[in-house]
Amino acid sequence: MAASGVARAATTRRSARGRSAGWRSLGHSDHVTVDGPANAISAARERVAQGFRRIVSGDPTGAPEWAQALRHGSDEGYFGPGSATWAVHGALPTLVGGIRALLMQALHPAALAGVRQHSRYEQDALGRLAGTTQWLTVVTFGDRAAADRECARVRGMHRRVTGTFAGADGPAPYSAGDPDLLRWVHVAFTDSFLAAHRVWGGPIPGGEDAYVREWAISGELVGVVDPPRSVAELEAQIAGFGPVLRGDVDARDTAHFVRHAPVPLAARPAYGVLFAGALSTLPAAHRALLGQPQLPLTVTRPLVATVLGGLSLALGPASPSQRNATARAAELATDPGLTQTPTI
Repeated sequence: MAASGVARAATTRRSARGRSAGWRSLGHSDHVTVDGPANAISAARERVAQGFRRIVSGDPTGAPEWAQALRHGSDEGYFGPGSATWAVHGALPTLVGGIRALLMQALHPAALAGVRQHSRYEQDALGRLAGTTQWLTVVTFGDRAAADRECARVRGMHRRVTGTFAGADGPAPYSAGDPDLLRWVHVAFTDSFLAAHRVWGGPIPGGEDAYVREWAISGELVGVVDPPRSVAELEAQIAGFGPVLRGDVDARDTAHFVRHAPVPLAARPAYGVLFAGALSTLPAAHRALLGQPQLPLTVTRPLVATVLGGLSLALGPASPSQRNATARAAELATDPGLTQTPTI
């Protein structure tokens, strides 16, 4: 959603069969034969990992072609190993940040109108998730050519997402490619990923300003003009949207949908904890507009940490996409015949 969540929700669809397989895996519906407790634990972890990856990628195998392609490329990408962006986006708190970003974006009436008018997000919530995952992952871990292609695809989506929304003075036009609307989507994502990582993540190379500065590139690639390049600028730009944001019926309905997302029974407790974590990091004013309760971090911090810790045990220290990108970078570093672009 530095690339517009409006556009991705409007046009991205993924295999329903693959997503259902992912949910079944998380629901432990498949029978696995094991020889002992250690094997049982290993099998359970693998089942959770495969199901999780199927869900977020929208691919039946959990390893879509675009993720496998990250193994190849002519440079390290716009960020690269050791960057602030890899540290934040390669960590599990992005699960909390993604939920938080959806809640924030629902507060902008034009952004929300685009989602409601140009997508079937309530019927295909996982398709939207898969599209978001692809864009975020390719721009973060792909080489520059792959990131440019992905952002060009998103800009093409933007051109088709237009309409009107209920403005303060009557119907008002919107376009997903509008720089101001793109800016809101970008700052909502940036702030949300940073807020979640601040609570549940580790150190960020160069600090929080480095992350905001680096991730500004992704905004520019999809049309954001002068995105924030420091935490202070990020906070100022979010505050500047204050008069535009609304907690109307549509916004509250969307927050209700996000809170009760169509996850399988087995995953609902964990998702509920992640949603609570997202709420607890929202500014009080935004939470009030959405009609959501106040949840103190003293309560959600340990609960979310437990859920993320369990996922970390199942998924391992790095995603397949990050491992592929790391292998690409290592090959570039050892082969002088390949082009290598320095990291930021």
